[in-house]
Amino acid sequence: MPQKDPCQKQACEIQKCLQANNYMESKCQAVIRELRKCCAQYPKGRSVVCSGFEKEEEENLTLKSASK
Repeated sequence: MPQKDPCQKQACEIQKCLQANNYMESKCQAVIRELRKCCAQYPKGRSVVCSGFEKEEEENLTLKSASK
């Protein structure tokens, strides 16, 4: 049986918040921060729901190194 994603709860909270606030991301910053905090606690690849943040970080690093 696959392990439960450690940040699944926070990901669900984001979905609930977005739905309740007509998908206005600005109204859900607190729950997004909670997910980021959760993701920071685990190594890359451990949480599927964190993969979007991991990809975003890699793209930002690539852009920063390209602009030097």
